[in-house]
Amino acid sequence: MSTHQPPMPQAPAAAPDWQAAPGGSYPGYTSPIPVVRTHLGHALASEWTKIKSVRSTVWTLGVFMLLVVGIGVLTASVVNANSSNGVDGQNALQFGFFGLLLGSMCIITLGVLTTASEYGTGMIRTTMTACPSRVRVLAAKSVVFFALAFVVTLATSSFVAMVQVSMLSGSGTISPTGGEWAKATLGISLYIALLGLLSLLIGSIIRHSAGAITIMIGAVLAPLVIALFMASQSLEKVREWLLEYSIPSQMSCFYDNTLSRSGPTGWDPLWIMLGLTAAAFAGAYALLQKRDV
Repeated sequence: MSTHQPPMPQAPAAAPDWQAAPGGSYPGYTSPIPVVRTHLGHALASEWTKIKSVRSTVWTLGVFMLLVVGIGVLTASVVNANSSNGVDGQNALQFGFFGLLLGSMCIITLGVLTTASEYGTGMIRTTMTACPSRVRVLAAKSVVFFALAFVVTLATSSFVAMVQVSMLSGSGTISPTGGEWAKATLGISLYIALLGLLSLLIGSIIRHSAGAITIMIGAVLAPLVIALFMASQSLEKVREWLLEYSIPSQMSCFYDNTLSRSGPTGWDPLWIMLGLTAAAFAGAYALLQKRDV
């Protein structure tokens, strides 16, 4: 009678001579995944992919161009039709101010959404996991957004300026000089791009889209509106300061159409906005290092 023999214990198989993690130096194995040290260029590519693939970018920039071009051409048409009512001697470029003032709200909105929306959706956790260097993430978002806002604003404002000068060339307006062209295209584009970048940094500080947009729109409109209702003589100096340094008044400096007799002139508003943006960047970076995502 045969008896069943239990199976003999087998020796464990030898561990394979390779490492699962990429970049190992084990003999006989070469990782198919290239291992490189990450740098700012990778973060820039990531942020560019994100900003161009979301619908908010298309909508905000599309509405911005529609407002700037539409209001600019409409204003030039109205002025040209009523050229006999005192437009002689005025610069044709100054009529582009109205469209850019309203269109700047779109740039502000996009700037806030570039950072604050990631906190609302939780995408910021993925971003910080992929790139643990928080200053690199903030710098990449800032560079990509500023470049996009500047290029779009420069192209749109330049187109509107050429159309307005062409339409108003025979209506008594004066031909702009090279310096006036530079301020009405390059200068205002840098200013609006910095205003949008300031909104991006406020969005990073507040971490709430609606709240940050409300703060920025209030910062743009509230000083001017408050100043217009300050009729008391005792508040005259405060009223003048608000008029001089309100954002609409600073934007009008690029068209030599200031709302007050004193205050910033020429390229001064650009340096003021640059200082505010630098201070906001320092504050956003400090809070980003302290707070958890």
